Formats: sequence, structure tokens, C-alpha cells
Amino acid sequence: MTTPRIEVHEDAAGLATAVAGELLTRLADAQESGHLPQIVLTGGSIAEALHREVARLAASSPVDWSHVVVWWGDERFVAPDSSDRNAVDARAAFLDVLGVPAANVHEVPATDAAADVDAAAAAYAEALREHGPASGGFDVVMLGVGPDGHVASLFPGHPALDVAGVDTVGVTGSPKPPPERVSLTFEALGRATSVWFLVSGEGKAEAVARAHSGTPDAPVDRHDVPAAGVTGREETIWFLDRASASRL
Repeated sequence: MTTPRIEVHEDAAGLATAVAGELLTRLADAQESGHLPQIVLTGGSIAEALHREVARLAASSPVDWSHVVVWWGDERFVAPDSSDRNAVDARAAFLDVLGVPAANVHEVPATDAAADVDAAAAAYAEALREHGPASGGFDVVMLGVGPDGHVASLFPGHPALDVAGVDTVGVTGSPKPPPERVSLTFEALGRATSVWFLVSGEGKAEAVARAHSGTPDAPVDRHDVPAAGVTGREETIWFLDRASASRL
């Protein structure tokens, strides 16, 4: 388990710019070494800002977007063109703009492609087995954090928190609509080389503080604060703005 590092930026815009620059650097370095980078995207307002910044900064970056593989940490089980889907924003904001090949963009099946949420989770797991990192771990996993401390679609007290031995889980009865989702599990998220939390806004400050309130002898229970249950194998960074860091 890695010791998390905290970076505090002035505001959400500065946070998005910093993360976009860091992501482009990591991707360029990986490609220069002959590695095909595989990354996991998140959703939410800070992700939307990040995606726009990636598209803006990409023109001055050496990253070859035809050699980047993209996944999502979670997705809403809704129609493929629904604005609720994280993939819809990501495609419009930067994936299509930068020409990432369709074969390299692995979306969670939507309602038109899977009979139910469990079938969608199983299909996503199969895609990971066929096309995911050979090591089993992604290069970078990006995660938002909810006011309740949830990450991906792993919510406090939800049965999905205890799923083991698989990489994906179908979530029903989500406390945040829409109620049906597919999420990577703690096991899949925790195999990443780097885990980056992207958090902005005063409304997330309490969750951030709770996630960092543990000690080596008394760690935070991931059932209460799921965000505390994910760390990267080599690196864990919390990218915060001043508002979300205000209670640390």
C-alpha cells in the first residue's frame, strides 16, 4: 500500500489543468519507453473540465492517441446516448476530438447491448480479460469522490463493496440515480500502478477529511468511506482544490 500524496490547487480550473498536464506527461513517457498505456476515466464535473483541458493541451504534446487504451471506472446502465453516461461526455470532449481509435475505447455495455446490469458487468469483465493490461493493472486510474465518500459506483454500506474475486460488479439500488450501474471492484482499482483522486468543491471537503482521518493502527473503514479503500501499487495522489481540502 502506498502512502497517499496530496496536491492542493487554487481552484477547479487549476486542478483540471494540472492533472491534464500530468496525464499527458505520463502517457508520453510510457509511449517513449515502448509501453501501450491503459488508463481509466471517471465522470462528473471535474472530469468534464479535465477532458477539455486534455484536448486543449494535446496539440503541444507528443502523445500518440492511436496508442492509448481507455476504460471507465464505472458507468450508468442507461441508453447509449444518454447524457447520464460518463462515456458520452468523454467522447465529445476529447476522445473523438483526438481521434482515439474505436477499438481502443472500451465502454461499459449500455441497455441496447446487454439484457441487464449483471450481463453488462460480465461483458465488461470479459473485455478486460481480452484487452486489458497484461499485468492486470492499469497505468492510471482516475476517480472522483462523492460527498458520501463513494468512488466509482462503490457506495457506503452497499453490498458491492464486499464483492471479491472479480473485476466488475453490477450495482442495483444505487443511492444516487440512476439506480443501475456497472463498477470496477476494489480489487480491479487497486491493481493500478497509479490512482489519482480528482476532487473539487466545498461539498466534498468532509468526505476528503474522513478519507484521510485514519491512522496505521486504526485505518478508515472502506465500508464507511469507500474512497479510503483504494490505493495504487506505486502511487496514490489526491488532486484537490482549496475548497475540497479546506477540512484537512
